[in-house]
Amino acid sequence: MRLVTTPLMTAFFLLASISLSAQTVRGRVTDAVTNSPLMGATIKVVSTGAGTRTDVDGRFSINVGSNGELEVSYVGYETRRVSVNSQTELLIALNNASSILSDVVVSTGARASARTLTTTPLPVDVISVNDIKSTGQPTFDKALQYRVPSFNTVNTPVNDATTLLDPYEIRNLGPSRTLILINGKRKNLSSLLYVQFSPGRGETGADLSAIPIDAIKRVEILRDGASAQYGSDAIAGVMNIILKDRYQYSSLTLRGGVTHEGDGENYGLAFNSGANFGSKGFINYTIDFSQANSAVRSGIIDRPTEKATFGGSASVDAAIDAFLNVYPTGNNINGTGETQAAKFNMNLGIPTGENSMFYGNWGLVFKKVFSFANYRVPYWRTDAGLLHQRIPGAPNYTGGTDPLYEGYIGYVPTFDGDLLDYHGTAGFSNIINGWKHDVSITFGGNQQLYTVENTVNRSLGTASPTAFKPGGYSYSHIVGNYDISKAITDNISLAFGAEVRNETYKIIAGDTASYSGEGANSFPGIRAENASVNKRFNFGAYVDASWDVTKDFLLNGAVRAENYSDFGSAFVWKLSSRYKMADDKFVIRASASTGFRAPTLHQIYAQSTQASFVAGTIQLSGLFNNRSKQAFLLGVPRLQPEKSDNYTVGIGLNPSRRFSITADYYDITIKDRIVYSSAISSSDPSTTLYQILQAAGVVQANFFINGIKTRTQGLDFVASYHQIPLGIGKLGINLAGNITLNNEIVGSTNNPKPVEDAGTDILSAQIRSLLTESRPKYKAVLGFDYLMRKWNFNLNNTVFGPTKFQDLDNGGAIMNNIKQVFETKVVTDLNIGYNVTDNIGVSFAVNNLFNVLPAWKLELTGSPSDPNYANAKATLANPTDKSLLEGFLAFSGRYRILLYNGSHFSQLGTTFNASLTFKF
Repeated sequence: MRLVTTPLMTAFFLLASISLSAQTVRGRVTDAVTNSPLMGATIKVVSTGAGTRTDVDGRFSINVGSNGELEVSYVGYETRRVSVNSQTELLIALNNASSILSDVVVSTGARASARTLTTTPLPVDVISVNDIKSTGQPTFDKALQYRVPSFNTVNTPVNDATTLLDPYEIRNLGPSRTLILINGKRKNLSSLLYVQFSPGRGETGADLSAIPIDAIKRVEILRDGASAQYGSDAIAGVMNIILKDRYQYSSLTLRGGVTHEGDGENYGLAFNSGANFGSKGFINYTIDFSQANSAVRSGIIDRPTEKATFGGSASVDAAIDAFLNVYPTGNNINGTGETQAAKFNMNLGIPTGENSMFYGNWGLVFKKVFSFANYRVPYWRTDAGLLHQRIPGAPNYTGGTDPLYEGYIGYVPTFDGDLLDYHGTAGFSNIINGWKHDVSITFGGNQQLYTVENTVNRSLGTASPTAFKPGGYSYSHIVGNYDISKAITDNISLAFGAEVRNETYKIIAGDTASYSGEGANSFPGIRAENASVNKRFNFGAYVDASWDVTKDFLLNGAVRAENYSDFGSAFVWKLSSRYKMADDKFVIRASASTGFRAPTLHQIYAQSTQASFVAGTIQLSGLFNNRSKQAFLLGVPRLQPEKSDNYTVGIGLNPSRRFSITADYYDITIKDRIVYSSAISSSDPSTTLYQILQAAGVVQANFFINGIKTRTQGLDFVASYHQIPLGIGKLGINLAGNITLNNEIVGSTNNPKPVEDAGTDILSAQIRSLLTESRPKYKAVLGFDYLMRKWNFNLNNTVFGPTKFQDLDNGGAIMNNIKQVFETKVVTDLNIGYNVTDNIGVSFAVNNLFNVLPAWKLELTGSPSDPNYANAKATLANPTDKSLLEGFLAFSGRYRILLYNGSHFSQLGTTFNASLTFKF
């Protein structure tokens, strides 16, 4: 007899089968160490997506199949999957996220196989998004400043284009020697070439501030040379930014802050959300909007210095006094600029099979900044017929009697910058016969366009406009990668691959008025003849192998070859090893490698000619690129890649799961290092240098050259002790530090013959100082994290060691024997967080709790046999002369706190920041 079924019966049997296979599972979620209940933990059924949350006692109840699987997650804890296996009662303990960092699988540093922190032969920092947020800093780059000791960045008080992004560096080696990756793929460079007298001068880097913090899952920082694995730029290390992937919950964060002076207000909101596809697929996206207002830190002008700079007659000195009686800061506006930003980010993974996936990530940033140049006081700059800053009835502050200048108080040029930064990757990965194939294409770019207003071009007289478009810059790249890897045996892994990259760098001319004659005052435009579109192409291939000789002894090696269309080939290698002892509680590791950095297109092709003050008159100066006729006549050769030798040796102690210590010594020698020269000039008509400059129509010139060899030695150390029971909560202690043992220029500079014959040098004492000692001699971060039920407390103390500057442009030749030394300071940050409910959290941060400001003094340096030593010593011994010199160095006191060259930390003092987060 055949059973006849109907659609209704089929539905009935289906429901019956589901009800028979499903069961109610009850459980409790606790902290793995304290056993305290976790209220508000999320419980999801993996197969259906159904979910619930734990109650105040950490308990939950949910329907799930007898062989189903639950995903349990809680903010600040490791997400865990639990198989039901017909159980009806579950006890689930979660590990705090900070306690599992030693078990995080890192991909940065070795391409043959991913390893945990305790098994990698190289020093790798892993920083979670919670660590980044707990700094209270508004942008990603500033948060790293207070989490990674060897990472340094600081804003300069006269910003111009650097308002868009500040230079940064790892291990005192400049921004262009740290490779930035996003999900393992190369991030595009900024189009900005830093030319100010500040750390990073003559280089460029990626815009780290463009990456929204809420889009980040964690950051891996490899503190070792990695050119053999990743190619150019990885001499100092690699920073790999891992984006959020699997969706857990949506969040909306509102944030705001202000400095203790009541300025520098910042506002923002960030929304993060997404969705999951099955057990592996995901989409995660972030939208972030922010605004930061200007924070002004102008100093009171020192009158003796101001008169020595601009005075010279009784009438002008009287005008200076009269003006400063009314405007003691000289109306100068320095500090931080105003910034508005909109950031969009998305990360995607779509499984196309059991072992294959299409993946991609995209980021887009719009940024607009506004800042001020130095105020043009009336006794410094007078612009007859163009006087747009007047106060009716005010006296004549120019030192003259011309009625035209009655009420004229000068003017302050403004700077506007518009930035567009974008990046994206699309790729496909699969596994065939144990071989993992990964093919991807990455694109990215950065464009900056500038506007200056409230200023004039004196060369145009009354026809001059008061607003100009000086032009800008653009950089883009397209990168293709194909990587293959496999665990050949249980102890041997092999990886190899290839990369092709096409780069484009554009110099965009300004409007004619912006560069005619003198050009726009404060920011001359890019001349039409200097505008250009420049490209290059390179191909690279690598092989990376890892061999676990024994369960304790690891060997890893890599080789890479690259060919560039503009300078030729490069070949580098790397060998690293690690040996574990005492049940993995003691680790010895070391590496040796060669590296290279290709000159950026910016350094090869940047060229500008502009008017500047030379010997009291306006004369043309120029940056001549290495393709120019002037460079050829000067004997400046084409740029070649830098080459490095890197050595690292370190130890690691892991007495327990909670406690670990690492210490790593590094030694980095860079040959043919590319430098941006000092302004080269000659007043002797008989010299070849003078004649070349005269023929070019300029009085001084700058250029890029493979000019020096440097050696940098230092020590990194990290110690952490997590989940220490304390009262009803648990305490974590972190200590991390970096000490620069030596950072020097080895041997003599590579001066072109006309420069050497004229008795000058491509590097002044000022530039040498910027290269070797403009970052802290040492820096350490001591942090305490305390978690107590709904509360979390974070206290960080950052020690900024002494930083030195030697400034030749102010004070004359005696500055060869006098340095400005920024004193060691400790900056304390406090962050308090509270979970109001399961879905609402608040945090309050006080950065620089004790309002510590940079402080500097003058110190005698050099040998008594130096020609200017005696004069320098006498200057410092005479209070009047010393005060006058200090005034010169601070532009008559305008920059008393933070000089043109920057400092070791911000000059804003105490800042207050708060955030409110909604989860749903």
